[in-house]
Amino acid sequence: MHLDALGKDDGVRALALHPGKIITGLQREMPFQEQIDRGWVDEHGNVIGDGFKTASQGAATGLWAATSPLLAGCGGLYLEDCDVAHVSAPGTPMDDGGVRAYAIDPDEAARPWALSLAVTGATPITR
Repeated sequence: MHLDALGKDDGVRALALHPGKIITGLQREMPFQEQIDRGWVDEHGNVIGDGFKTASQGAATGLWAATSPLLAGCGGLYLEDCDVAHVSAPGTPMDDGGVRAYAIDPDEAARPWALSLAVTGATPITR
């Protein structure tokens, strides 16, 4: 959100997205037995977990974000399943989808930016 706010006047828009649960090479550091224990895969490595997507399905939201005319001129949004995510209720399990209210709060979004500037000593270029 904050990156979008910073770049909007220069025509730079930013979106965030969740591709979904996908078994990819990112799990290579996780022990195979742990993936089995979590119910993600069976002993042969076949995906058995509920709600898992294929890599192509996981890529769909990113492709939609990059190409959809419905999002032209939009920014600061959180996307999932080729749509703008709904705000999830407090206490709702993360697997139920949606985005937490704090994650789309403009003040909360500015905090990591300010912290990054403070920690790195960087000075943003202003016009």
